Amino acid sequence: MVRMPKKKKSLSGVRILALALAFITLCVAGGATTCLLFLPAVMGANNVARAVSPSMEVEGIDFDVTNLPQKSTMYANDGKTVIAEFYAQNREVVPLKDISKPMMQAVVAREDKRFWEHSGVDVQGVMRAFVQTYMKKGDQQGGSSLTQQYVKNVLATKARESDDPIGEYHATEDTIARKLREMLLSVQMEKKYSKQEILQGYLNIAQFGSNSLYGVQAAAERYFNTTADKLNVVQAATIAMVTKNPSKYDPSIPENQEEAQKQRNIVLKLMLDQQFISQQEYDEAVNTPLKDTLHLTDVSRGCMAAKYNTGFFCDYVVHKIENSPEFGKTAEDREKLLQEGGLKIVTTLDLDASNAMMDTANQTIPANDPSGMEIVIASVKPGTGEVLGFGLNRTYDATDAAATDPTKSSMNYAVDQVDGGGQGFPIGSSWKPINLVAWMQQGRSINEMLVAPTDFLTSRFSCNGYVGGTDNWHVTNALTNGTVSPESPFLGLVHSHNTTMAAMGAQIGLCAVADAAKSVGYHNAKIGQEDVYSDISMHPALLIGGTTSVSPLTMANVYATYAADGVQCTPIAIKSVENTDGEQLDVPKANCHQAVDKDIIQTLAYTMNQGVTRPDGAAGSAKLANNRKTFAKTGTNENMYVTTGGFIPKQIATFVLVGDVQDPTNHPIENIAINGNYHGYWDGSTIAAPAFSKAVSSYAEKKNLPMDNDYGKPADKYMHSTGHVTGAPGSQQNGQPQQNGMTGQSQPQQNTQPQQQNTTTTR
Repeated sequence: MVRMPKKKKSLSGVRILALALAFITLCVAGGATTCLLFLPAVMGANNVARAVSPSMEVEGIDFDVTNLPQKSTMYANDGKTVIAEFYAQNREVVPLKDISKPMMQAVVAREDKRFWEHSGVDVQGVMRAFVQTYMKKGDQQGGSSLTQQYVKNVLATKARESDDPIGEYHATEDTIARKLREMLLSVQMEKKYSKQEILQGYLNIAQFGSNSLYGVQAAAERYFNTTADKLNVVQAATIAMVTKNPSKYDPSIPENQEEAQKQRNIVLKLMLDQQFISQQEYDEAVNTPLKDTLHLTDVSRGCMAAKYNTGFFCDYVVHKIENSPEFGKTAEDREKLLQEGGLKIVTTLDLDASNAMMDTANQTIPANDPSGMEIVIASVKPGTGEVLGFGLNRTYDATDAAATDPTKSSMNYAVDQVDGGGQGFPIGSSWKPINLVAWMQQGRSINEMLVAPTDFLTSRFSCNGYVGGTDNWHVTNALTNGTVSPESPFLGLVHSHNTTMAAMGAQIGLCAVADAAKSVGYHNAKIGQEDVYSDISMHPALLIGGTTSVSPLTMANVYATYAADGVQCTPIAIKSVENTDGEQLDVPKANCHQAVDKDIIQTLAYTMNQGVTRPDGAAGSAKLANNRKTFAKTGTNENMYVTTGGFIPKQIATFVLVGDVQDPTNHPIENIAINGNYHGYWDGSTIAAPAFSKAVSSYAEKKNLPMDNDYGKPADKYMHSTGHVTGAPGSQQNGQPQQNGMTGQSQPQQNTQPQQQNTTTTR
């Protein structure tokens, strides 16, 4: 049994004796002059003790035995599946009741056999050390009680936390002054705390291995894949011996194991001598090879060691913590909280969604594909803002190795620049549903016929947030380099015709479109240019996604607004954070709100579905499996990026982007083979849409998601036809318009305008 404390001796007597011994040691070490210098301090020991007694605060150091740096753990959205761990010191503080009796006995036997008897300073140990070191001139002896060792560990730990290397040095330096300080503090420790509290503190703060392994709980997990309350005699003796020399005795290091076994057996003999174990238990234990008892587990930390291929998502969560004032006033405070706060971080990650996206990304374009193309996928749960996961055809790697290995990266191109991503991308026609929202927000019918020329004076798009010029914007439809005119906004989206989008913008102004974009959750990815009204995006080509600078995650969130009847949320990656006291910390909020009229969203969803199901629709290849009703829009930006966004109502919204995200200008996505398939012209329908279908269909099947075939019922007020054709004021077009609204085919238009300054073609 663990011996319980006896009645304490007189604190004054113990204190005086301990200090007297320290004083004698000082005299031997420093000579007569030193004796005279320290005599007043020893004689005034009671005054010193009283000065540190009430609060246990010395030089700003708090000796609370429960206040230790602990590792933080990140979980998937189930709150059980561990994704990653973060720590400056790998420690999980556990109460004494959750530490096995053999573990307590082993450390007392090894470190301080009179622990339950002394009052902070082991007088016999100090005397023995004094005689051995200074009178017999033998090897230096410690003589420190377990309480003194705890004091030393706390001082060193607090100095490290405060980034005070000088303080850490003084806490561990081999000097008489340090020993004297420890003695004083140890006596005061035992005046304030019980033996059980001190033992608990020591077992949680001591270093029990290399690689920043602290505390018996972390040691139990590392060496034996168990918990501290289940440690048996052999395991406890193994852990107890490590702390004497953590790097030399760490049993996980093969070259240490022979010496580690000898040290373990020394602990077992001490346990036998102190009657903690029987002779039979001892014999069985010492005859058990140490290496046969080990069950080593990985101690890697951070996102580099993230499980289930979730490194990119893990990195996104870390950036969210570092950027969110909810977790501290400064970035340094937030980093310290993550690394030392012992947080339980429950994220929004859905492993089924994450696996579906990562598998799809790597199956669509293997990381080592000769094309060098990248695919980036992001998904959000509609109506919640919860980020479900990412898919990238790269291995997350934040080391220097990633700089020379194209299959590895630490850059998460799915997110905004501030969250560890890039500066965003032009997305082509995946933008166009926003135009339809803006059109209906102005009270217009999507079946109104519009004259759609190929040339527009940019002044026709001017509004409060944008001033056009005298230049001409030349815009044509993909493949045909012409237009279909007149054409309705409905057919313009179904066919993905650029000229009709331009005609819509000329009618309602660019600001109406920008405002609609903001209402559904759009913002640019580039730091300092987030507002859609910024110079990088506020141009007429915004109408066809040519001047967007957006992350795939933001676009997935925009499509989530379409999937939630117009409820728009801020993307969130964290569901809850709990500290070591079980308190729930504030986390960033999704701020979900009704941003767009439900009738507008239902009419938009109807149109997007028609773009998938009609034979002349541009998004047919995005169709989901099992005849599930599909809402999607493809996009192509010149020859640089191809995209697709889509959703299952109320369940998942996903956005896919493909291209060379690092050098699209010199490495266009055309006339190349990707994953063994050659295309002279790649667009959203040839690779991004099939990837969307594969990822979302896989997720739907895994989750057995219900089908909502009622979603996408258009409102009559946005479907009526005026029966007349609306012109595009300020547009310029020669010849008669070519019409073929049902097939989506367009004929080239002759243009007699002066030299065009702006030409954009997307689909």
